[in-house]
Amino acid sequence: PDFTQLTSQISSHLAPLRAGQTDTMKGFGALGRAAMTAGALDARTKELIALAIGVAQRCDGCIGFHTKALVQMGCSEAELQEMLGVAVYMGGGPSLMYAANALAAFQQFSQQAGSAQHPAWSGRKKASVRARGSCWSCHSARKALLRSG
Repeated sequence: PDFTQLTSQISSHLAPLRAGQTDTMKGFGALGRAAMTAGALDARTKELIALAIGVAQRCDGCIGFHTKALVQMGCSEAELQEMLGVAVYMGGGPSLMYAANALAAFQQFSQQAGSAQHPAWSGRKKASVRARGSCWSCHSARKALLRSG
């Protein structure tokens, strides 16, 4: 799949749900913010866990959004592949097929990131993004999902 197109389409298709199910979407947004906030686990580790679950659940949208976030957080392909090994171990053959999709999504988003420098990767912002483990201003897809919260 073209994960850039997929995540963009999902974000736009969520607009009617945000408008029609405001309380549900606000609740989902609050749940997402609470779950992904750095604590004992840093934000990148939480994104890796979320992607592993997306692979095991065979959710291409989850794969797209979480790999995009991981690329923006500076995750390496080696880290991603190691996590995918655990996801395949836990999910068997079907997870292996979706692990291949997750790797394809990572490579697509990495290629895009390489062509347009991430604004948080320059100067002083780079250190603050690494300290927080996330650059929320760049997670437009997640913000679209969570914005009603």
